[in-house]
Amino acid sequence: MAAQDHRDSTNQIGKGTILEGNIESFGNIRIEGKVIGNIKSKSKIALGQSSYVDGNIVSQNAEIEGEVKGTVEISDLLILKNTSVVHGDIVTNKLIVESGATFNGSCKMGITQKEIKIGDNGAIKEGDAKKPEQKIKSF
Repeated sequence: MAAQDHRDSTNQIGKGTILEGNIESFGNIRIEGKVIGNIKSKSKIALGQSSYVDGNIVSQNAEIEGEVKGTVEISDLLILKNTSVVHGDIVTNKLIVESGATFNGSCKMGITQKEIKIGDNGAIKEGDAKKPEQKIKSF
């Protein structure tokens, strides 16, 4: 299946669910529960009123109604709804903040982000790898 086909998929973390670990998806992600880890999507991330995220968020678009503790990097549009609470820096191209939203951190706008990479897991590319240091043990 091509990556474009995955963008139509929607993933959901329901209310009352606690997930520890990082999430990466080509498709949309809707969170009503608690996530302890980073979230990355090539599409949209929607955080409902009952959501809590302790980690960084990277996506093309996002709509936040819940609470986030971490950096939020959105390449297109970020919407902070009136119930949202963000503790961390925001980097986005466009930002809509509704009356009542809480935001504590710095904000950089009008910045086009680099392409969102999914599935690389920080893999070292050929030529980037550091040569291991040689250590001599004496007995």
